Amino acid sequence: MKNTYWALILGGSSGLGLATAKKLASHGYHILIMHRDRRAAMDEIEKEFDEIRAFGNRLIAMNVDVLNAEKRADIIFNIQQQLPEGHQIKVLMHSVAKGTLKPMYSESRPTLVDTDFRITFDAMALSLYDWTKALVTANLFADDTRIISFTSEGNTRALPNYSAVSVAKVALEALTRSIALEFAPIGIKANCIQAGITMTKSLSMIPGYEQIKENALKRNPQNRLTTPEDVANAVYLLTMDEASWITGTVIKVDGGESLI
Repeated sequence: MKNTYWALILGGSSGLGLATAKKLASHGYHILIMHRDRRAAMDEIEKEFDEIRAFGNRLIAMNVDVLNAEKRADIIFNIQQQLPEGHQIKVLMHSVAKGTLKPMYSESRPTLVDTDFRITFDAMALSLYDWTKALVTANLFADDTRIISFTSEGNTRALPNYSAVSVAKVALEALTRSIALEFAPIGIKANCIQAGITMTKSLSMIPGYEQIKENALKRNPQNRLTTPEDVANAVYLLTMDEASWITGTVIKVDGGESLI
């Protein structure tokens, strides 16, 4: 791989995004991480970023709100200013986890309203298209770009407190198919990865997540949960030249968990 390629990761300071950043850096990619974190968390995050820098490639990390449409143009201009001449983005990875986890019905807890669905949809689905379109317009993509995002089993299964995220995941998959179709003339391939239950900060925010973990362990023929590194390995495979004919699809990376 030419050392002029970058991976832009939306949501790369923890979980699947961070694991993928490390994996791609180990294979020669320069890394652009967009993240939104509090100052109190930055010491630990910088330690993780130092592991990426240790691979010898460049890392640009921006603590910005990637969902703010008014600031997106400024962020992209900043990227343009920092990328060396001749360098391009070959991988765009969407790992934004911002959603509302409430029940539709409850006698004792707040329930979902329209705004909850809209916020979750904008963050976890529509932002993929917003960023794809903006980067195309800015002519920042390489000739053979891979766009990868993360869906979940909530795309077909109903789970308590998860309906707003489920709606977003289904929309994300539909957007991915359309991106794969309509941006194909400029070399873009787009896919979703459906990971198995993975112990991340996002999972721990789901009410009843301990039961979700227990059920996943019972179902998984590998007798363990999916790890962020498992998912990062799959992302890397999708960035390889040999994966150039894979586009517009959902790929399960769950060790067989969804078989049962």
